[in-house]
Amino acid sequence: MANLPSNQTEIELPLTQRPVDVARALAPRRPATWVLSIVTVLVAAQIVHLLLTNANFEWDVVGQYLNSETVLQGVVMTLFLTVTAMTIGLILGGVLAVCRLSDNTLLRALASSYIWFFRGTPQLVQLIFWFNIGLLVPVLSIGIPFGPTFASIESNTLVTPLLAAIVGLGLHDAAYQAEIYRAGLISVDEGQLEAAQALGMKPVRVFFRIQLPQAMRFIVPPTFNSIIALVKGTSLVSVIGGAELLFSVKEIYSQTYQTVPLLIVASIWYLFITTVLNGVQFFIERHYGRGSSRTGSSSIVARFFDRRAAERTLNRGMES
Repeated sequence: MANLPSNQTEIELPLTQRPVDVARALAPRRPATWVLSIVTVLVAAQIVHLLLTNANFEWDVVGQYLNSETVLQGVVMTLFLTVTAMTIGLILGGVLAVCRLSDNTLLRALASSYIWFFRGTPQLVQLIFWFNIGLLVPVLSIGIPFGPTFASIESNTLVTPLLAAIVGLGLHDAAYQAEIYRAGLISVDEGQLEAAQALGMKPVRVFFRIQLPQAMRFIVPPTFNSIIALVKGTSLVSVIGGAELLFSVKEIYSQTYQTVPLLIVASIWYLFITTVLNGVQFFIERHYGRGSSRTGSSSIVARFFDRRAAERTLNRGMES
């Protein structure tokens, strides 16, 4: 504690000049926390030791293929599939969410049926189905229903592994994204919307100025979870012959028989992509969390920076 003048008490000092009791400001560590931390460090050290000393991991092979042309082509295809399917999911998911919230019974029923079907069937099954759509519909045609046909093409010619992957991933993601949108929109208090409309604001302005900014705090975290799941879900495309990351490393280890190091290469790239997405999510959450006492971010990075900021504030208080 700082020494106070004899004629002045701590309560009489301005708030910024009062001595700071760090022990009270920061809760003391509990013994159980220390024990758990020590156990965690020991387990982590054992894992690191295993990774560094086990020759079966073949880290030299990992370094050899990490930036190889075949692997990089697979990474590019994985990113392309993710961005394309994500775009379809975000747009179609928004349309489905609007239909789910609509007063029209038919639109609600159609959107609910779509979401029920695509969330209820495995993603791999959907990918295989779209890849084999030619068995069900051999020829795709454009024309007037029950009338003349203007153009037609064989399904097997049109539906390549790439197109089947984009359609399968995008339609599957849209079902989940629709529920994410709907949950975010209904989280906003209806009283705010009614008050804004009572002030004469148009519905479009109410949506973009009041409802959407508040809903984004609830939409962003699950949306990025969905995107990260989509990145990893692209690995299923290898089953139908899509040349994404996992397919590329399988092409290599089917010739070299170095299965484990090539799978490590794929894992490193998946981790890199998802780590970048986690960073983007953190900054977007912080942007839409302004003015809120809870940002909703529980990531290690967020907690680290929050704690560092608190410590700097306490130090400035002690120095003053």
